[in-house]
This record gives sequence, C-alpha cells and structure tokens, in this order.
Amino acid sequence: MNQRTNSPNQRANSRAKTKPAASDHGGLKYVGRHRFVLFILAVLFGGITLRAGYLTVVDSEFLRAQGDARMMRTEPIMAMRGVIRDRNNTPLAVSTPVTTLWLNPRQAIAAKLDVVALAKALKLSPADLQAKIKRHREKGFIYLVRHMTPNDAEEVLAKDFAGVYSMTEYKRFYPEAEATAHMLGFTGTDDHGREGLELSFDKKLAGIEGSKRVMKDLKGHRVQDVALLKPARPGQDVILSFDSRVQYSAYRELARGVAEHNAVAGVLVSLDVETGEVLAMASVPSFNPNNRGTLDIDAVRNRAVTDMFEPGSTLKPFTLVAALESGKFTTSSHFDTSPGTYRVLNKVVRDHSNYGVIDMQTVLTKSSNVATAQIAMALPRDTLPLLHQHLGFGSTTGSGFPGESAGILQPSNRWNPVEVATMSYGYGVTVTALQLAQAYATIASGGIQRPVSFIKVNGPVEGHRVIPEVIAKSLIPMMETVVTQEGTALRAAVPGYRVAGKTGTAHKAKGGGYSSDQYMSLFVGMAPASNPKIVTAVIIDTPRKGGYYGGLAAAPVFSRSMADALRLMNVEPDRSSERLAGQARLPYRPAAGG
Repeated sequence: MNQRTNSPNQRANSRAKTKPAASDHGGLKYVGRHRFVLFILAVLFGGITLRAGYLTVVDSEFLRAQGDARMMRTEPIMAMRGVIRDRNNTPLAVSTPVTTLWLNPRQAIAAKLDVVALAKALKLSPADLQAKIKRHREKGFIYLVRHMTPNDAEEVLAKDFAGVYSMTEYKRFYPEAEATAHMLGFTGTDDHGREGLELSFDKKLAGIEGSKRVMKDLKGHRVQDVALLKPARPGQDVILSFDSRVQYSAYRELARGVAEHNAVAGVLVSLDVETGEVLAMASVPSFNPNNRGTLDIDAVRNRAVTDMFEPGSTLKPFTLVAALESGKFTTSSHFDTSPGTYRVLNKVVRDHSNYGVIDMQTVLTKSSNVATAQIAMALPRDTLPLLHQHLGFGSTTGSGFPGESAGILQPSNRWNPVEVATMSYGYGVTVTALQLAQAYATIASGGIQRPVSFIKVNGPVEGHRVIPEVIAKSLIPMMETVVTQEGTALRAAVPGYRVAGKTGTAHKAKGGGYSSDQYMSLFVGMAPASNPKIVTAVIIDTPRKGGYYGGLAAAPVFSRSMADALRLMNVEPDRSSERLAGQARLPYRPAAGG
C-alpha cells in the first residue's frame, strides 16, 4: 500500500525530472541576438571607418569643398572711378571710399535682431526699419545706410548686430562745388554719371569691378581674404579743356551780375578761339553737388547748352557777313534809316532813334534794326537763313554734352519777307549760349569754325571755313566801335586790351507774343581784337534792376570775367591801359539800341 502511493512532494519532484531545462534554451537565444547586434554594429562602424578613411585619404577635396562652401564667399571689389581734372591737372571730381551697411532679413529675423537698438545706432526710425525688414523678410539683402564714413560704420559693426554686414563703395566729391556744378554734373549712389560731363564720359571714368574670395565665420564676419579672383580695374582720368581759375572767376562775376540786376538767371561761356576748347561755362542759379538733399531741379540744368533764346542784336554781325558776301554791299555802303522806321509788309521795324544816313560800321555801333532789315530785303530770301544754317544754328554743336539743344531755325517754308527781316536783327531764330559763342569764335578765327571741345586739346585744331577770311577780319574793327563811347557797350572794355563785340537786348517770348517788360540782355565779344584768343558770351535773363540793356547788364560781367581770363591764360595786352582809362573817364551815355 505504501509502495504504490507517494506523497505530494515526491510526485512534484518526479515531474520536474521528466521535463526539459527551459532556461538553457532561452539563454542560447539571448546569446545569439547579442552576437548578431554586435556583428551589425561592427559592420556599421567598419563602414563608417572605411568611408572616413576614403574621404580623408582618397577624396579629401570633397570635404575641403564642403567646408569652404560653408565658410568661403565671393565678394565684389569696387572699382575706383577716374578723376576729372582741369587743363592744369587740378582735381575737380574725385572718388573717396565709404562704407555701406546692409542687412540679411532672413538671418536677422531668425536671430531675433534687436531692431530698436539697430535703428538707434543708425539714427533711423525703429518703426520704419521694422516695417522694411518685415516687407523684405524673404530676401537675403537690403540696404540699411549707404555711403557712411568708415568710422561711423565701424561703430555700428562693433555692436555685432545679427545679419548686419558692410561693403566698400565710393562717393564722389567736387572741390569746386557750385562753380563747376553745371559743367561737371554729378554721379548717383552707384557712382555712375547722372548729369553733365560725368554722364558724357561715364564709360571712360567708370572702372571695371573685380572679385575676391574671403573666409567668413559662422556669423558671416569676414576673417581673412583668401584669394584675388579678378582685380578691379580703375577708371581712366579725364583732362578737361577748361581752367578751374578761369571757371571760378566766370562763375563769381556772373553770380555778381545776376545779383546786382536782380535777374532770374545768367549764363557765361568762354571759348578758346584757336582750339574750340571750352575755357569756362557758368550758369546761375547753381547748386552744390556735394549736398543734394534739398536740390532744386530748376537749378540743375546747364542753361548754357539747354536753354534756347532769341539772341537779338548779337546776330547783326552775321547779317553784315551775308551783305558783304553777296557782293551787293561793301564796308563803305550807306543806309538811309530815316525816319527810324521801315515797313516790311505788315511789319514795322523800328530803331530807338532816327540815325539818318549811316555807314556799315555805324550799323553795328548804333545797332540799327532798320539798316539790317534793309539788307535782308535786298538779298535773296534764303540767303540769311542758309548762312545761319552754315553757322550751326538749328543743330547742336556736336560737343556731346548731355541734353544739348539744337535751337530753332524756321523751316524754309517760313522764310517769308517778315521772318527774314526779323532774323536780320535776331528774332525768329533761337540759339543756345554755346552756339552763339561758337559763331563769334568763327569770326574771331578769321572765318574758320572749329568743333567745341570739353577735353583738353594739344596743338592746333583744323576746322572748316564758314566765312571768307577777308570778310571776317573786316568785321572785327567794326565791332570794336561797339565798345567805345559812341557804341552800346563801353562797359565791356578791358584795361590793356582791345575788345570787339556786340550787345543784344531781346524781348522775351510770352504767350504767343513778346513781353513788354521782360528782356534777355546779352553781350558777346572777343579779345584781344588785334589777334583774338578768347570769345566770351554773357546772357542775363530778365534783369529787374539797374537797367536791362545788354550794355548795362551783360557787358560789365563780360569785362570782369574776360580780364581775369586773359590774365590767367597769359594773353599779351595789345592796348595802352592809360589810353583806355582816359577814354573810360568820359561820361557814359549808353545807346538805347541792342
């Protein structure tokens, strides 16, 4: 009985002995997984090691290129603009390096730029700067402040604002300021010409931008220059024809004349007779090209080349050219101007006085409209207009100055008797001051017209003949009488020099007719008359005080500026100053004519 039955403990032990060891099987599975994971990790590590070794030893350039792409940048090298100099190499326009600050909006927004602090450093409106950054938040570049002084820019950069960077640009500086403003013009913020000779010679003055490779840190700050990729090529210098001393005198005396006569504006042009070079070109009112913050657009234009006007009696010498060239008249011809009027169809031509019978010289001395109208009516209808065409009226001088006007010469179908008669004393045709000066330089050079040049000319300049030499030379003594007690422009006299010229006093066009109280006052002359070297044209627009005749408003400006020009250009006197002084002490009674 006891052998057949076992206790509960005995039965449990018996069952345990008959079952397999489960823990041994699980341990085997764990060891296998562990080894598998170690194998995979070893393979991955080996692959990484092999790849690193390959990149380091075999393909090292790849890593270097990737690093450079994150640290190397290509930056432009701004080119220095050429210097503009006068004929004596005095600098008139120079470029100085300045710093421009710019911002990367994406970077600034990501770095939570302190806009208020940046605006304060730049002296800008925080609200405006914030709006600008927000408006361009998708861009990588916007200007903050252009053309700062390097010291001011460094103070801002030292604060290390996120996304703020600098670049070097150039700013133009004009030492002579207002005196040369109209001739030189100015450049824009991109250092390219916008007006005047800066624009005319922009291609020559502007350099060619270069480039360089630089290393930058994580914040975008330049660490060092690595390589020069392309050197910047500076612009070429330009040597101009005019003398800055003559130019300054011309501007000073013109401004004085405009102020003394309370005039609207004034223009002065001086040309070298033998070369056609522009020695001076001034316009008033002027502006300061170094400070254009409050620029008056009306003061910017160069009136010497853009403004057209009827030249009045300053065209009378050319009417005499037509008369002498026709063969119908000689220097001894006489004209009966009585009773001081002359009718051409429905037009009555008037003189300021009844000069009676006068010779050709007196036509200029007294500035007789009647006599010149009689000459025009005695010639074929197209004679005078065609001569004006040959002199260059109605077309530009070819100087290349931006915006130069051609003037207006009526088309041939308008060359009726009245038009031709008024042309003879300077109405019905419009010219610029530069055209008028060039025409007088043609007389001064013995009938040879030379091209106008703003660039210094070396040696004699060939021109083309417009007026027969004998006629041109015969006119100069006649024009000398204008600058005498009997003429209309004694105040144009220059001590020590013989002066030849002609006054003009023209009513200004207004509303389809002519103003009764607004005038253009002119004097154009040459000196020394014995061998002319310089021609100067002076135009005073609407003098409102001190007389409006050309001999009163324009002639004194001519005298003072011409005296300085002759002295500065070392032109030898051809007249006794004592003789002229004695003549000038006579009481001056200006003729009423042009």
